[in-house]
Amino acid sequence: MDAKVRVRGHFNGLKTTLLFTLMWAVIMLIWWATGGSRQTLGVYIVIGLVTTFGTYWFSDKLAIASMGAREVSEQEAPEIYQIVRELSAKAGKPMPRIYIAPTMSPNAFATGRNERHAAVCCTQGILQILNARELRGVLGHELMHVYNRDILTSAIASAMATVISYLGYSLMYFGDDRSDDRNDSGGLGLIGALLSMILAPIAASLIQMAISRTREYDADEDGSLLTGDPEALASALNKISYGAQSEPMRKTAGTQSVSAMMIANPFSAMMIANPFSAAGFSKLFSTHPPTEDRIARLMQMANEMNGTPIAPPTYSTRTIR
Repeated sequence: MDAKVRVRGHFNGLKTTLLFTLMWAVIMLIWWATGGSRQTLGVYIVIGLVTTFGTYWFSDKLAIASMGAREVSEQEAPEIYQIVRELSAKAGKPMPRIYIAPTMSPNAFATGRNERHAAVCCTQGILQILNARELRGVLGHELMHVYNRDILTSAIASAMATVISYLGYSLMYFGDDRSDDRNDSGGLGLIGALLSMILAPIAASLIQMAISRTREYDADEDGSLLTGDPEALASALNKISYGAQSEPMRKTAGTQSVSAMMIANPFSAMMIANPFSAAGFSKLFSTHPPTEDRIARLMQMANEMNGTPIAPPTYSTRTIR
């Protein structure tokens, strides 16, 4: 492996184990909250097994299908193949499959259970606004998610968030039927359902945020070491941020589940400076770090690599086809 390429563990093996454990705990909590009867225990165990297996084995297929993406050949996307092949060879790693998603909202993500079953997906929109140098920076970022084993952890976190979000609805519809005192249990059941419906989405966001925010900073740094060009990624992030504002991705169950894996928030990519504003408060629950902070870090990294002060770069806008 190239000496300049740094691969981080990120304790992703431990995180994955903890997430699977938490997933089972949530499923058992749903079983308990909906009555905890022996008759339904087997059903919830089957749900847990199917969820665990499906999340691990089919994470790449589920993410790709959610975006409606299709695998492209080298003849269809020669420049992307050239970049990914070069960077994969430099890292001494297998080359992932290449997909393109039919949306004009600019973004990219990597997915899969390991580096031998990985896929990198670019949207049609990102290919329209980035030049070759910037696209290389983005692909370096995504490849480092693969090599740091972030992709499996992200897929499991996404599934975990979905399970937690449905907890509130399960409690609301099924309630607690274990008590003989219907008046007391009804009131407590209603309160529990309301609290679950309020807290479940917050908990789901926090799970995704805890995994996504740090790994984005690290993938920015590691990807820039792989490409040797942090300025290119900084310029790409700037374009993607403004592009996502002018062409936001349509919110669906699929795109929302994949959004935490993307290089930038596809729904609201604003660069926020005031943490006390309403938008600044919402930033606390974002799965991505502020774009302006990422760009500042990358420009500092470029300065350190070059050893001289660097002015904001100017790039051409040649379209990647």
